[in-house]
Amino acid sequence: MPLETLSALALLPLATVFVLLVVRRWTASRAMPVAWVLTVVLALFVWRTEPLAVAAASVHGLVTAVNILTIVFGAILLLYTLRESGAIESIRAGFTNISPDRRVQAIIVAWLFGGLLEGAAGFGTPAAIAAPLLVAIGFPAMAAVLSALIVQSTPVSFGAVGTPLLVGVNAGLAGHPAVDALLDVPLFPDYLDQITLYAGLINSLVGVLMPLIMVAMLTRFFGASRSFRDGLAAWPFALFAGAAFTVPHLVVAAWLGPEFPSLVGGMVGLLLAVTAARRGFLVPKDVFDFEPRDRWQTDWVSGLQDELQALPTGRRMPLWQAWFPYVLVVGLLVLSRTVTPLRDWLQSPALTLEWPGIFGTEIGTSAQPFYLPGFILMVVSLLTFFLHRMHRRPGSYIRAWRQSGRVLFSASLALAFTVPMVQVFIHSGQASPYASMPLLLADGVASLAGPFWPAFAPLIGAMGSFMAGSATISNMMFSLFQFASAEEIGLGTDGAAWVVALQVVGGAAGNMICVHNVVAASATVGLVGREGDLIRKALIPMGYYVLAAGTLGMALIVGGLNPWYGAWLLVVLGLLIIMRFGRAHR
Repeated sequence: MPLETLSALALLPLATVFVLLVVRRWTASRAMPVAWVLTVVLALFVWRTEPLAVAAASVHGLVTAVNILTIVFGAILLLYTLRESGAIESIRAGFTNISPDRRVQAIIVAWLFGGLLEGAAGFGTPAAIAAPLLVAIGFPAMAAVLSALIVQSTPVSFGAVGTPLLVGVNAGLAGHPAVDALLDVPLFPDYLDQITLYAGLINSLVGVLMPLIMVAMLTRFFGASRSFRDGLAAWPFALFAGAAFTVPHLVVAAWLGPEFPSLVGGMVGLLLAVTAARRGFLVPKDVFDFEPRDRWQTDWVSGLQDELQALPTGRRMPLWQAWFPYVLVVGLLVLSRTVTPLRDWLQSPALTLEWPGIFGTEIGTSAQPFYLPGFILMVVSLLTFFLHRMHRRPGSYIRAWRQSGRVLFSASLALAFTVPMVQVFIHSGQASPYASMPLLLADGVASLAGPFWPAFAPLIGAMGSFMAGSATISNMMFSLFQFASAEEIGLGTDGAAWVVALQVVGGAAGNMICVHNVVAASATVGLVGREGDLIRKALIPMGYYVLAAGTLGMALIVGGLNPWYGAWLLVVLGLLIIMRFGRAHR
């Protein structure tokens, strides 16, 4: 079958998801079963994948879905625990003391605290924690989820202590004969450091605008005047917060490698931004707030929102005590990922549930329940029971578990089809005469792009993350393809390093619109069923990220543009995109 035909057929699952969720606005629980059936039919009858391989991929997807659901449950449980203990009231009051401006609050919670969580854990944890926290301090549920999704961009490239590069790119390139031959000698670790530096540079130049785009989206879709202008008015603080994250992000990537850029960027940025906000440095003179609750559109609100903003419990505590559970979450996540003996023990075979060679195929699955962020969130919830003296009111803690279970159930159906569909898509090349669907789709794009491939490289990375829900998996699938494509158009090994870096950046951007990230984040605030509307909105910043990275990549690789001119071009491009899409959504 011709490449063009196979590429078009490989596009069908993505097109189906887009049309049903974004155009037709179906709920994910309706759209994803249809997409799974279509993907299975293509795998069986076009790709001629072995039926057992399709079944094995689906089982692997279900196990992954359970892993994601534990994070959702843990995040909701911790939030309800803090609500029952009275901590949420203290946190809400504390944010008012830092700044009553919702733009500043979104930057601190989503961009910086979320970036810190991404650096420590990844796996959708930032959105699962930041979104309900924003709801708890008074954001509309849809605004909270959108803000949390937008942060699933710049920090993701080096999230989870560098996993997208150390595991994703490394697995895609290391030891491959074509790569080793072109590098002349086994210098792959140095080459990975080079890719890390290039990805950090592109990410920092593109990502510095993300807080500004986030607050512009916030005021455009959820402000009283529905205007980008209210968000853009916060540009001094937004750009300061963007640089407070991206500058240390780049420095650490250049000097220490891929493990800690997002973690350090989040810590440094949080310290600088909170200090600046307290002192009124670069903070807008006008205070932006949402309209009164009775004027909010019904599709902005969730059941969880009403519960969190119900009558106060009357219980208050010191701010440090209210925030301490979140400090524990970050601390335990960092320890479990960076302390080698602890990490090795949590990932040891004795604590791993594994099913290698499902149904006799090459596809295996595993779960490490005590290493998952969801387990740490549940542990912190239990510790909070004692730290906040909830043992005096055990009924309130039981109520938190019961409410969390109810919210979790609503997300289960969508994820039970979303992740298996993704795994069938990825593993369609198993026991098949053809390469897998994502690789053939990328081949089709490459054949159209030709010498302009660097401009399209981030799009392929984003496509991989959109389907797989993971920048790591996207990098695993496409790093070698990106390297080979760069070599084919004569860019050499240095040019190929830039192209793989663009893959890393695009893989991060795709997390903003990944279906199971959207489903999981929506579930944490009780907003299940509105995934299509969220993806429609998140396409705007994702489009900026991919286009800006591709434009900058061409400037840096081809050399036809001065890189600083390319950086200024990003500013103009970002503003044009949000203005254009803003008119389209009126």
